[in-house]
Amino acid sequence: MTTSLNSMPTEEAAAASATAENPTDDPIEVRRQKRAALIAAGKDPYGHAFEKTNSIAELNSAYAHLADGEMTEDVVTIAGRIMARRVQGKVAFLELRDESATMQLFCRVNNLGEEAYAELCDLDVGDWLGVTGTMMRTRRGQLSVAVQSFELLSKSLRPLPEKFHGLADKETRYRQRYVDLIMNPEVRVTFEKRFKIISAIRAYMESLGFYEVETPMLQPILGGANAKPFITHHNALDREYYLRIATELPLKRLLVGGFERVYEIGRQFRNEGMDPYHNPEFTTLEAYQAFSNLEGMMDLTEGMVQAAAQAACGSLQITYRETPVDLASPWRRATMIDLVSEAVGEPVSLERDREELAALVRKFGGEVDKNWGKGRLIAELFDAAVEETLIQPTFVCDYPLEVSPLAKKKTENPLLTDRFELFICGHEYANAFSELNDPVDQAERFRKQVEAKNLGDDEAMGYDSDYIRALEYGMPPAGGVGVGIDRLVMLLTDAPSIRDVLLFPHMRDEA
Repeated sequence: MTTSLNSMPTEEAAAASATAENPTDDPIEVRRQKRAALIAAGKDPYGHAFEKTNSIAELNSAYAHLADGEMTEDVVTIAGRIMARRVQGKVAFLELRDESATMQLFCRVNNLGEEAYAELCDLDVGDWLGVTGTMMRTRRGQLSVAVQSFELLSKSLRPLPEKFHGLADKETRYRQRYVDLIMNPEVRVTFEKRFKIISAIRAYMESLGFYEVETPMLQPILGGANAKPFITHHNALDREYYLRIATELPLKRLLVGGFERVYEIGRQFRNEGMDPYHNPEFTTLEAYQAFSNLEGMMDLTEGMVQAAAQAACGSLQITYRETPVDLASPWRRATMIDLVSEAVGEPVSLERDREELAALVRKFGGEVDKNWGKGRLIAELFDAAVEETLIQPTFVCDYPLEVSPLAKKKTENPLLTDRFELFICGHEYANAFSELNDPVDQAERFRKQVEAKNLGDDEAMGYDSDYIRALEYGMPPAGGVGVGIDRLVMLLTDAPSIRDVLLFPHMRDEA
């Protein structure tokens, strides 16, 4: 007998049947009464350790050869959650799901005895069950376990929803991820791919000789990026700390100390808005390589993303939101100024009048602040006119100094820096520098950041005197890159929102 979730009676129907003997129409109360009855009978509704012999996927593969109606004497023990049930007199059919697959349970009163069969028929969809039985295939072709004995491992007190649909239920899916994982197997596939992506990145970095390290999440000085921080209070030290917005400065201190290749995959925290591409708590990889530069970071990033794509998709030809994307080498490399000039249809440069640049920004829908210099205006014009047009992988290089306080100046033009950002499908996935290792230059840039903060820029960095001291001991020339892991997972799983790739995304309070 082939069974499916859709063909089975809904949990509401099961509850309605139960209420014939229970004076309540509340399905949760019906299940609570069943729990109480089990305890009163001296039975534990929450079980103990249970030893399985196989996963259901293993059994599906090993016994795929069984002919319709064929029985075996092969005894197996499996465990999982009941996802569907149907009782037909002296025969019952349950659908059991473990983390790997589903299996039909073929249950007969003749095999179990009257008392055990009655207990089995009183189980609910959602209950966890351990089962021992023999492998068989029904006459209608359904691979099954003929149940000889069973053990209730956990009583479910809430009925499972039949399915999720609509915007309101989507919010419930994110808020109650545990139910989402139960009811939507494709969600589990997304997170399995996330695990593979991170594992592949770690293997790739290790193959290149990088050490994975850990740096503090609580930092006394805001640094490493321009962002609004979360602030907390350290009671023992009686002072405020910031949840880190980047791992950059601690990692580069390790280059000073003699490590030549280091990286960290970890959480960052930015007290900013939420949208399909932003969550206040997110995961990045930051890597730093002594004696490297921007070209080295391009090669590193390209190889890393390709390794992740092969692990998650088995190919470098992927599709994101119905748009084909080719991740095969080589990736396009272009300067920010060239891209902006091409987009606006006229030459753009740092030599142009500030008001002309401001007018262009406004023309293309960008914002202008009176405190911004020409470099910031060109970066804003890029955001407004270019960013969304970059579909295939593109390294955007040569960022203005004003928006790159930690990158090395370009030798041929000190108003620009050795920096790139990687764009795919109109979104940023990586940010990299030829790292600034001149302590005098870095100190001056920190001072300018402090001035910007005093003028009202609440995303500007603080002055990190210890980092300047570290640079004064000497940091080798180096390349560094940060990669947004959540966005990369979105790309490689074709997910429309960052919430789809975070197990527990941040949500507004329930009404």
